[in-house]
Amino acid sequence: MSAKLNSPQREAVRTLSGPLLVLAGAGTGKTRVVTHRIAELIRHGTPPERILAVTFTRKAAGEMLQRASALLRTKGKGRKQMRPQISTFHSQCVRILRRHIAKLGYPAKFSICDRGDQESEARAALREIRCPNESLRPGDLIAIIGGWKTRSIGPARAASVAETDKEHLAAAAYRRYQNNLKTKGVVDFDDLLLLVQQLFSENAAVRREEASRFDHVLIDEYQDTNQSQYQIVRGLAMGHRNLCVVGDDDQSIYGWRGAEVEHILRFEKDWPDAKVVRLEDNYRSTSAILNYANTLIAFNRVRHDKVLRAARAGGARPRVLQLPDENQEAEKVVADIQHLLSQPGVAARDFAILCRTNEQPRSFETELRKAKLPYILVGGMSFFDRKEVRDLLAYLKVIENPHDEVSLLRIINTPARGIGNSTVKSLVAAATSHGGHVWDFLSTAGEEGILAPAAAQSVKKFHTLIESIREIAPNCKLQDLASLVIEKANYRNELSRIYPDPNDRDARNASLEEVINAAANYQGQSKEPNLQGFLDEVALGGQDTPDEKENQLKSNAIALMTLHSAKGLEFPYVYMVGMEEGILPHKRSITADGDAIDEERRLCYVGVTRAQEQLTLSIALTRRKWGKTRDTVPSRFLFEMTGQAENAVHNRKRR
Repeated sequence: MSAKLNSPQREAVRTLSGPLLVLAGAGTGKTRVVTHRIAELIRHGTPPERILAVTFTRKAAGEMLQRASALLRTKGKGRKQMRPQISTFHSQCVRILRRHIAKLGYPAKFSICDRGDQESEARAALREIRCPNESLRPGDLIAIIGGWKTRSIGPARAASVAETDKEHLAAAAYRRYQNNLKTKGVVDFDDLLLLVQQLFSENAAVRREEASRFDHVLIDEYQDTNQSQYQIVRGLAMGHRNLCVVGDDDQSIYGWRGAEVEHILRFEKDWPDAKVVRLEDNYRSTSAILNYANTLIAFNRVRHDKVLRAARAGGARPRVLQLPDENQEAEKVVADIQHLLSQPGVAARDFAILCRTNEQPRSFETELRKAKLPYILVGGMSFFDRKEVRDLLAYLKVIENPHDEVSLLRIINTPARGIGNSTVKSLVAAATSHGGHVWDFLSTAGEEGILAPAAAQSVKKFHTLIESIREIAPNCKLQDLASLVIEKANYRNELSRIYPDPNDRDARNASLEEVINAAANYQGQSKEPNLQGFLDEVALGGQDTPDEKENQLKSNAIALMTLHSAKGLEFPYVYMVGMEEGILPHKRSITADGDAIDEERRLCYVGVTRAQEQLTLSIALTRRKWGKTRDTVPSRFLFEMTGQAENAVHNRKRR
């Protein structure tokens, strides 16, 4: 081990008890330290199942487990079977909720709703409070509620923290939204964390039971934890105090989604006997690039003191390109890439164009197409957001839990089977008045006079269809069950009807095939495969956007993405474009407090430290706004990186 780790890395790996903060700068071998430390704990007698390691993406968790397993296999027979519990925060919380959610009044067989289901529930909640769509859209309501949940604010507190008229409307709808989810036995993605935090705070016995499962807890990317995650970590580690957190406050860039950099900044106050190890040897970038990064981040007011040191001396000094306007900026950057691609050994995948906003890529896309260069716009629709995928998963959710009304109402007339909106409203009204579930009325709606005979017959046929599949399901492999649903629901014929274009139809069928492949993969890899486990995995995977990002980046293409999407990646050639006041830092942060500017500076730092060999920073001297050409002001971060911070202040005042 010693030959593979530098001195601070060895110190972190060999500190095997008590609170430990590993400050891991960009490109300093963070994952190597975490995996070696897991292996070291096991070598010193900790049973692998008593180790919990938590990170933010399934890809990171899978890579961590793979590396730790490889290290242990090198130490002799018997080690191959050792498997510490390595998962994402959300996966771990699902496991906890499956054991204890009934204590919060939810059914044990709860479902996890996707974004589309959330919008349906948000729309229903807004209707209940008679809120016009122009005052608050369902998407806006979800965003506001999501922000509250990441700050551990439940419906009861929302009204007291609401500031704007829109937020006060959202607070009223929040209570309805949450009650409706609970009544239907459904949780949204943010609830997975919030409900575990609630369990831990309200039920000490549950917290002690969950904490007693582990002797060591390791948290990766600790700077990205929100309030719920912070409280959950404390609950799991407070007893044994063997908590190792790894992260970098200089790369905390997710404040807009609830991450609080204060958690890593105050770790030593929370755990006074904590040991701190700094990883500062950077193995990614040249010293010329790191000089810019170190100079920039030193301007942040509150941070852990550290300076990245380059393992590779020298390198080309970062370039600053000044172009007359945004179109010529795009032309110059693309021409530059085209020239470099003509050199031996340089591939399209070696390049990244990093933007601050989602609007910037347009002009770069135009130029890349003109130049016929391959590129991928990283982001876009997730596989799990596609209609046909959501339809098939809704069928499977109802087969597992027919009281999942969000899914039930999605598929009750998909494909069309003569069950219209008025029929659905009558069923929902009957269920509400009796305090029951819609499913319970499907087979008897005609007898009880709830529906007209024709509608009742259609509803009964649907009930019979689902029941027939539910009877077969326990004896079916999951991939066969998914195929059976498609066949029995006549879903392929529905695709043919909706999509007359063969290419569209083939693409939709390919999506269904991918769900079947995912089911087969889960069936083969899980120790105890079951439908609920598969649905949980899919629900968590659907939210795990970094995995989608990684799939996109497998192609040999220039990456065009936002700075937020670039975190965790590296490229030989990086172009950071739009280095102007109002773009980076973003205009919202300029009028906010100093914390907002600090986060923008960290975002710029993340972009700079993605570059391995060459970094190019570009600005447009003029930019169109609402059709009119306006002068721009160079970003203060450009001046700071190049040692001209006083000029940045002067330029902003002159503006």
